[in-house]
Amino acid sequence: MDLLTLQKIALSVANERSAENVLNKIVRGMSADKKIALARIWLIKEADKCESCKAAEECKSKKQCLHLIASSGNSIQSGAKNYSSLDGSHSRIPLGVRKVGTIGKTGESILYTNISYKTDWIKDPYWAQHEQILSFAGQPLIFQGEILGVLAIFSRQTLSSANVSMLRSFADNAAASIANARSFEEITALRQQLEYENNQLKQEVRAIAPYGEIIGKSPALLKVLEQVEMVSPTAASVLIQGESGTGKELIARAIHEKSTRTDGKLVKVNCASIPKELFESELFGHVRGAFTGAIKDRTGKFQLAHKGTLFLDEIAEIPLELQGKLLRALQEGEVTPLGEDKTLKLDVRIIAATNVDLKEKVQKKTFREDLFYRLTVFPIEIPSLRERKSDIPPLAVFFLESAAKKFGMTAPILKEREISRLKRYHWPGNIRELQNIMERALILSGGKNLVIQVNDREDTVTKEEVSVCDETEKTVHNYDELRELEKKMLIKTLKKTNGKVSGYGSASQLLGIKSTTLESKLKALNIDKRKVLYT
Repeated sequence: MDLLTLQKIALSVANERSAENVLNKIVRGMSADKKIALARIWLIKEADKCESCKAAEECKSKKQCLHLIASSGNSIQSGAKNYSSLDGSHSRIPLGVRKVGTIGKTGESILYTNISYKTDWIKDPYWAQHEQILSFAGQPLIFQGEILGVLAIFSRQTLSSANVSMLRSFADNAAASIANARSFEEITALRQQLEYENNQLKQEVRAIAPYGEIIGKSPALLKVLEQVEMVSPTAASVLIQGESGTGKELIARAIHEKSTRTDGKLVKVNCASIPKELFESELFGHVRGAFTGAIKDRTGKFQLAHKGTLFLDEIAEIPLELQGKLLRALQEGEVTPLGEDKTLKLDVRIIAATNVDLKEKVQKKTFREDLFYRLTVFPIEIPSLRERKSDIPPLAVFFLESAAKKFGMTAPILKEREISRLKRYHWPGNIRELQNIMERALILSGGKNLVIQVNDREDTVTKEEVSVCDETEKTVHNYDELRELEKKMLIKTLKKTNGKVSGYGSASQLLGIKSTTLESKLKALNIDKRKVLYT
């Protein structure tokens, strides 16, 4: 066994992350030398099979012993035993018993240069004689003062003190490699356990609240959740449309968490908050020196969302001159950071959201038509709070209890009178406004009697400028007068919204009814929305 061989073995295990591989590489590397008949490694472990162990009578503690972990050798006899086997009489050796056990207990090395005279230290003298064993060398495997085990070799040549010195140094390196591999395996096992527990926790949370903080069971909301279930497993782009404060981000998060990308990131970009000159850098990144002020590389949001989902909120605010580059990124799955020649291939799912009518922006040439169709593979319309009045009570209770936890207060009981007041309100700010009102009501209540402060007029048109003129002062006596009053109200509202029936800023939004309902009313009252603007 020469120094070069030991160095090669040491290098081969230096970066090995599996303790089993470290041990096997050591013994196989040593036994590759034909002068080494057998190389073995035992590690100190808890006693595991005392009842069937062949060395049980010699073992006093029955707590720890040496376990044969790795073995390799070569025989000069035909039909010899399989030296790689870890079974047999040497599979467990009590600490302090025979030469290997003594090394394991004392931490001191042993060398015998004429083993034939030490038959009391040889378990099988017949084997030693026929394999022409001349020397035995055993070294403790010690790392940071702890004895890990024993490395032993049976040699067909007489080993010198120089050989033992080299073996001592090698044993120290081997012990460090074993300890490092063990640590890595423990870290890996802990990481896997954490991942398992995290996945279990996610599943439990999904079972309790399958849509996170999306609360309610109104038909309008259930329809949206059905769409979420349909589109989530696909890779389709989604455009979420709805008024401000309706919970578009929550829907985007639900789609992401129910998709196959749930282990990836959900990266949010609020397009309205990014300065025009920084848009390209924010989305696609830049390299140092790409422009004045670029003092270091910047990772774009597309790169951060690789293998995950990119949520582009307020998509209508993206500058027209950058919409072409965004379209290419969506179609090709490739982006090029500013100042970089290399194109990056990325796997990103896009979910966009807006509270404006993108079709109208397309018509006005302020939003690219091809980008619009690329984003609207699967459009989802989020209902306003006015369209899901039955969800107001559970939402109010949720926000009330959440606010109580946040402020360290006791949540008062939400009484039926206050619930009725909440249901009568028009909610121009939708769910976000409801949350703010509940938090404010809790603070003002001091944790006692809850008083909701909203404008609870019964009329559906909350904007004062869309009042029904002086006719509201008159008592309606019959059905015809009621129809005429409703007709005047609808015409005034259509004029106010320039004949727009659906979408943001439309007559249906202002009146707090569905666009399809408004269309039906216009037809029933024989109102031509095109003629309204010219009368």
